[in-house]
Amino acid sequence: MNLPNVVTNSERSAGPVSAEPVVASAAFRRSDAATMPAGLRHDWSLPEVEALFALPFQDLIFQAQNVHRAHQAPNTVQMSTLLSVKTGACPEDCAYCPQSVRYDTGLDREALLAIEEVVDRAQAARAAGATRFCMGAAWRSPKKKDMQVMTAMIREVSELGMETCATLGMLTREQAQELKDAGLDYYNHNIDSSPEFYEKIITTRDFQDRLDTLEAVREAGMSVCCGGIVGMGETVTDRARMLQVLANLPQHPESVPINQLVAVPGTPLAEQAAVDPFDFVRTIAVARILMPNSAVRLSAGRESMSDELQALAFLAGANSIFYGEKLLTTGNPDVEHDQQLLQRLGMVTASGAS
Repeated sequence: MNLPNVVTNSERSAGPVSAEPVVASAAFRRSDAATMPAGLRHDWSLPEVEALFALPFQDLIFQAQNVHRAHQAPNTVQMSTLLSVKTGACPEDCAYCPQSVRYDTGLDREALLAIEEVVDRAQAARAAGATRFCMGAAWRSPKKKDMQVMTAMIREVSELGMETCATLGMLTREQAQELKDAGLDYYNHNIDSSPEFYEKIITTRDFQDRLDTLEAVREAGMSVCCGGIVGMGETVTDRARMLQVLANLPQHPESVPINQLVAVPGTPLAEQAAVDPFDFVRTIAVARILMPNSAVRLSAGRESMSDELQALAFLAGANSIFYGEKLLTTGNPDVEHDQQLLQRLGMVTASGAS
């Protein structure tokens, strides 16, 4: 799997929108669903994606909502729960991650959880309305003994009738097939950012390593969960490039998590300024337009998002959230608050219960 052959435009600041007007290309100026190309595309150019980001905010949201309603059930959100089944001591140097062994973040290292405990947590998540249970482990890639436990864990959770998802680091084709044979439905492996910005936040694995794992997951017949992080100091062009790479994969990811950076003390990005909320929503909207059939998920950083910001994100095309009090090692809005917010917005879960 190779990157699209695209020449990157000159970078634009990721800060507040300039007072100088930006003129979008003619194909994207009208606030009309008819301006959008019909059908799914895998040939987006970087200028086309940047033109979407440059639209007036309301025009962009209008187009995203039209695409959303043409391809997704309106006022509906899919609920997932993410559990860290093995925490800390990761050898990678991802600048945003408190689980890296290279940073002193005060995070306690924890061994791989017992299967029985994971099943209990999955049952509790199901009772709270989650339809998908995701298991995350802080590994560069799982070892043979790890795979034996994980496959057993996946089988047990699958028997509960929930969709299963895992994020375990890089996979070989053989490992991907093992997980598929155990009943794993989704595999999460984010590309994090653009290929150009990637090396500024991670040096212990290449961008192509990410794509190779995605290819192994696809070949095994699993669904892909793949997105990125907004707010690490990247430019608008980097955000456009990240989404372009995802949209130009041979098959769009079934789930596209859009994370807002959680600036954790002790990590290299601890002092990174918060991303502008409208810039975050723009990223959601462009993801929805580029990948109409994908679930676009609000993921990390939701604890700091106001109810109003989350409502805007839903309007822009987000239709999936992580549910529960904790997202791996960072906070997440609690279940009761999430339920109240969905009720206030007149939204229902994918299973039909609000």
